[in-house]
Amino acid sequence: MNGIRVIPQKYFRILLPVLAFIVLGTMPRYLPPYGVVVLGNVFMYTVLAVSWNVFCAPTNYMSLATAAFFGVGVYTSAILQELPLPVVILVAGSLSFLVGLMVGTITLRLRGMYFAIFTFGLSELFRHAMIWYEANITRTVGRWLPAETPETVYYYMLVVLAITLLVTYLIRRSKYGLALHSIGQNEEAAAHLGINLNAVKIITFAITCFFMGATGAVMATRWSYVDPSIAFAPFRSFYIIIMVLLGGIDSIIYGPISGAIVITLLSDVALVDYPRQTMLLFGIILVVVISFLPNGLMGIVERIRRGKEVTALSG
Repeated sequence: MNGIRVIPQKYFRILLPVLAFIVLGTMPRYLPPYGVVVLGNVFMYTVLAVSWNVFCAPTNYMSLATAAFFGVGVYTSAILQELPLPVVILVAGSLSFLVGLMVGTITLRLRGMYFAIFTFGLSELFRHAMIWYEANITRTVGRWLPAETPETVYYYMLVVLAITLLVTYLIRRSKYGLALHSIGQNEEAAAHLGINLNAVKIITFAITCFFMGATGAVMATRWSYVDPSIAFAPFRSFYIIIMVLLGGIDSIIYGPISGAIVITLLSDVALVDYPRQTMLLFGIILVVVISFLPNGLMGIVERIRRGKEVTALSG
């Protein structure tokens, strides 16, 4: 129509996330304190789920070490609590990145269940090592931190989320994204194509660890008290996998986001009303998703979209 300009799709894809983050940036002004806390939890699990998915989904490597790198960030925040929070976040992310490099160098030669078992054992190793250290060296049980306001945690998590999504998008669109998919389809064939398998896997894995550690550093300031059982809680690794499967593992960004939103909100409700049945509920969700929704929520959205396209073409 004359006088009306249609926004190109590529610009719309950029404009929509920018508008979404602008809206999210104003939300604490209108939400009650509890709403700000819930959204902060959503941001936390979204960062963890997207970070997990950007490496594990295309490569078919099942990592259960999310709790380990998150816990590294939590304890970094507890130990360096006298420093400004932005510095603590960068240090925590960098330490998690370095640990991810070391762990990746050792473990990413393993495949299948061996890799999954090793990464779960790593989380437990970190947890019990910290318990031993506190019991025998520092003679303390846990650590206290100066608590930040919910709004402060909210905005820091929003920034970490924005950077995580941006880096994920860039990885997905880069040669590293193509290399990761090639590794997941056939590692031997990818090696014959000239892809440096170990370098791609280790670097990408370490990048995702950075954001897990940064998230732990931010969230530690909201809890005010942390100990190894809180920082390295093993359930967190399994929560992330349930979120990704529910949202749709094939959707690198939107799947983890949708799964994190649903599971976080369900978790808050379940822990208040049915605290003893929470894990049973998530077990049922996992069975239902695997049995009836192999492509998750985004698979349903994709089927609806295709159905509308077929209807439009037939009409």
